[in-house]
Amino acid sequence: MIRLLLVEEEPQFRRALSISLRARGYEIEAVASGEEALQRAVADTLDGVVLDLGVRGAGGGELVRRLRAWTGGPIVLLSAREQERDKVAALNAGADDYVTKPFGMAELLGRLQAALPGAAAGDEAHSNWVETLDFVLDLATRRAYAGGEEVPLTATEWHLVEILVGHPGGLVPEGQLLQEVWGSSTEADADCLRRCMAGIRGKLEPDPARPSYFLSEPGLGYRLMVA
Repeated sequence: MIRLLLVEEEPQFRRALSISLRARGYEIEAVASGEEALQRAVADTLDGVVLDLGVRGAGGGELVRRLRAWTGGPIVLLSAREQERDKVAALNAGADDYVTKPFGMAELLGRLQAALPGAAAGDEAHSNWVETLDFVLDLATRRAYAGGEEVPLTATEWHLVEILVGHPGGLVPEGQLLQEVWGSSTEADADCLRRCMAGIRGKLEPDPARPSYFLSEPGLGYRLMVA
């Protein structure tokens, strides 16, 4: 497993990024400052570093130079647009690449995979991922993440999600969902379907009352819109 050091000062973003990277097959050591980063680099064997230039002790290219003494793996920078000068200094000091905030996970993963020699740690898992602006679904392990936190879906909810994922953007008739999940199409099962869909929306939709992803076609069925 590829081991990355994540250096990010903001707690919520650090946690969210750690969860996303771990779920994609990376082992993550997460710290909040340049000093902690150097301590981990000295103590641990690292395959790469994801470094936010805004952390305490980054000091432009100085932290990159010091990290380079302890790791030969790629260093990918996270930078705000106003940190252009620091970014250039860090790249000159030995950083390999950068992404500018705000960024999507797909962009960061692409930069990491390009920088890590022979590494496609998450390639197989990535094909089992559904990623939106508001949530991520790991179909291989049946884990869902929203707002940087893991969200528990029931087995029935997962079954419904998997069926809808298999028809991206397409309408899945209510009768098909009832048959595949409950094995029948009684009125009681139809009520269960509606409750389960409401549960999925409540856990994954940013506004469950006005869903953007798990859409219903009254009297027809449901569709999942993730593009």
